[in-house]
Amino acid sequence: APWDTPGAARLDEQTMATWIRRTAKTATAREALATGVKAVFSVEPADVSLLHVLFYAASAGGWDDLIDTEGGAQQDRIVGGSQLISLRMAEELGESVRLSSPVRSIAASGDEVVAGEVSARRVIVAVPPALASRIEYDPALPGLRDQLTQRMPMGSVMKCMAVYDEPFWRADGLSGQAVSLPGPAQVIYDNTPPGGSPGVLLGFLEGDEARVLGAATEAERREAVTGTFARVFGERARNPSGYIEKDWSAEPYSRGCYAGVLGPGAWTSYGRALREPVGRVHWAGTETATRWMGYFDGAIQAGRRAAEEVRLG
Repeated sequence: APWDTPGAARLDEQTMATWIRRTAKTATAREALATGVKAVFSVEPADVSLLHVLFYAASAGGWDDLIDTEGGAQQDRIVGGSQLISLRMAEELGESVRLSSPVRSIAASGDEVVAGEVSARRVIVAVPPALASRIEYDPALPGLRDQLTQRMPMGSVMKCMAVYDEPFWRADGLSGQAVSLPGPAQVIYDNTPPGGSPGVLLGFLEGDEARVLGAATEAERREAVTGTFARVFGERARNPSGYIEKDWSAEPYSRGCYAGVLGPGAWTSYGRALREPVGRVHWAGTETATRWMGYFDGAIQAGRRAAEEVRLG
């Protein structure tokens, strides 16, 4: 557990920004590390505890595993979109899946738990802690668990895609993948469909870039993003035939991406409450994983762990 790490208090009392400032010797190294933090957590280095960064990286096998494409977390994507996983699962589960039924309250009494309109012996809450905190609990959650959720916000990220008739950059021998330190779209991928048309460049606005440009107009964001693409791939990238964006911070059932992050002091003071069941209420979600925290693999591990808790309970 992170709080049992040797020197945990010292690691948890400082931000990643503090560590970068003390350790990185050049401006380029500092900028590269800051960009990496934003790409992985969608927050600024000053927002996140050094202990959280270290645990997150360790849960993946190392820092390179988080940011690498080939052999790393960014290697694969699901043809047709990630939602296909939940859609296929819903097909197998049939009528037991209830849509348009958000759970706003969980009440436990005796050997029964009522979550929204569903009564059960136990309940697993698998949404991010920031959203779990918006559910009304009866009886109220212990103070440690409640205060943990107050200290685990989601990151700020906007996903911006520019559409072209073809992936013209490929003819120039370019992969379509880039890191642009000036930004504002600092992490860029070729998001062209497997069929090769249309051409799509995907840029992420993360951390402060997402917060600042989130308050701008769509036209201003489009100009800023395509300006980054033009600087990297040439002027043709400045004039896409289409532009699509998604502000995950404004999405009511995520309120940000990619996962909840812990700031200074949170792991050592409140981390023990992250996975600890509260009566008949159990906690899952990728934030509770010990392997690949923040990713699909972590969500699967967390779900299995919570299911085993219910089975044994």
